[in-house]
Amino acid sequence: MIVLPAAFFRQTGKYSFEPSEATIGPWSPEFQHGGPPSALLTHALRTYPSSLPLKITRVTIEILSAVPVKPCEISIEVVRGGKRIELLRGEYRAEGKTYLIAHAWRFISEPGATTVLSDSYKVPMLPEPQIYKSFQGVSYFPYGEAIDWRFTNGGYDTLGPATVWSKPRIPLVENLAIDPLEALMLMVDSANGISAELDVRSWTFVPVDLTLGLHRQPEGEWVGMDARTVIENDGIGQTTTVVFDSGGKVGHSVHSLFIRRKS
Repeated sequence: MIVLPAAFFRQTGKYSFEPSEATIGPWSPEFQHGGPPSALLTHALRTYPSSLPLKITRVTIEILSAVPVKPCEISIEVVRGGKRIELLRGEYRAEGKTYLIAHAWRFISEPGATTVLSDSYKVPMLPEPQIYKSFQGVSYFPYGEAIDWRFTNGGYDTLGPATVWSKPRIPLVENLAIDPLEALMLMVDSANGISAELDVRSWTFVPVDLTLGLHRQPEGEWVGMDARTVIENDGIGQTTTVVFDSGGKVGHSVHSLFIRRKS
């Protein structure tokens, strides 16, 4: 077990941050798991100034390459402005190189504008605390340890579909309370990992993107996902996920996977 740092990131300037050990993924101590930098970009998109009550309805993260554990800068620009709908674009850069590109649609929120049409997805009960188990053969996975995982089906150490509740043990950014949307993005990048259909010791299944679509903003400390992966015989796969909170389903996410046997 690692000694958890104060947060996944420490803010060093208006749009500059320093990642901590908690961002490190399972494959190399030099690279982050995709969840923390994606959540940081989402934080910047969510908090981008507006005089209107805008809410993110979709975020797409394009993963250009593995993200190093190096100081980074975030930039946000308006691609399409408007009084009711806007499209933002964000970049995550380190040492002058762009590693992630994000696009987010934000809609104006007008309570009472429509009637509610609920989804029938049944949210599982939140389990009691569980002993954390990582991928088979992986002993150093700080990101995994920095989140409280409560599985109701499957797990990192088993193959096949999985359903899990999660709550970050530390803030995303030091001294800032984490928003439920950021906690959701922090977790959902793991969908292809918890629902892996191939042994990680013999195969790579690299997500090149992540799209999270929301019909409702997540609420509360705990968020969850119900993930499954499908694979074709040409090395292409997809992970699809239902995301939820204690009040029910809030949306879906999709990963595109590039799959090959390790040499």
